[in-house]
Amino acid sequence: MNPTARIVFLDRDTIPPDVALRPLAFPHDLHEFGATTPEQVAERIADADIVITNKAPVRAEAITRAPNLRLVAIAATGSDVVDVGACESNGVAVSNIRGYAVNTVPEHTFALLLALRRSLVAYRDSVRAGRWGESGQFCYFDHPINDLAGATLGIIGDGALGRAVSDIGRAFGMRPLFSSYKGVAGMGPLYTPFEEVLRTSDVITLHAPLTPQTRNMIAAAEFVLMERKPLLINTARGGLVDEVALAAALRAGQIAGAGFDVATIEPPSADHPLMQLTDRPNFILTPHVAWASREAVQSLVDQLVDNIEGFWKGEPRNIVTAAA
Repeated sequence: MNPTARIVFLDRDTIPPDVALRPLAFPHDLHEFGATTPEQVAERIADADIVITNKAPVRAEAITRAPNLRLVAIAATGSDVVDVGACESNGVAVSNIRGYAVNTVPEHTFALLLALRRSLVAYRDSVRAGRWGESGQFCYFDHPINDLAGATLGIIGDGALGRAVSDIGRAFGMRPLFSSYKGVAGMGPLYTPFEEVLRTSDVITLHAPLTPQTRNMIAAAEFVLMERKPLLINTARGGLVDEVALAAALRAGQIAGAGFDVATIEPPSADHPLMQLTDRPNFILTPHVAWASREAVQSLVDQLVDNIEGFWKGEPRNIVTAAA
């Protein structure tokens, strides 16, 4: 490896400006770009030893044109932004961030859940519109309010985030059910069949990675199964839910509401299916910030530096493989 590593950070603006990366403990030349389009990636990484990316895609064409490349360090957990197979074929390691969001994502999940379960946005908007004064009494009942205690919480995704959501749910008096993987039977007594979770849950929350197997795992046929008209929460990945089917289900009353922090296209255009729902009182869309508490982001960048330093001194950590 080169004695002085050339490091290219493709999308530094995806990390808040007030969060500093600890200086790397080896000779290096760091080049930071605020953002990088897919068309710019190959040129910018052509002579890099190490590439850092959060959301800028690093695909096979760019990888093969970067002969010095040794590591792609993803500043996130999801690895779908990098062609890991192409990296392996070209002798390039890929690392990611793990375990940093175990508080921030579950807390955001419950922020969405509570806001929808108690119609907080709808009531706030109605107060701003003068409805309280018009009511002539101390309160009014324009929107539904339901407790969490006693409700069934269906969790799709059994990793650290899903387990943390389960713990919070139990503290509220909810009954958590971990879903088996869609289309997979015989996972054991700790898992409830996927279709049963859809039928019996009052809230369904997604904490699964986006893979070919999980893409559009919730679509029109799944909404039909949701007998209890649950809330649907997605703080995981855009693409887990068919967004057109979601819009149809909301409008048809097949579900009570939805809270999403992710979309298939980010940022979504004005005509995106999720953007077309933002005027509904039972829908909340936040701009992919469930991960972004100050504490979590600092943990992320510290781990990012640890991953790069560990690799450079021959002690790689958090390595992603094509089979992962």
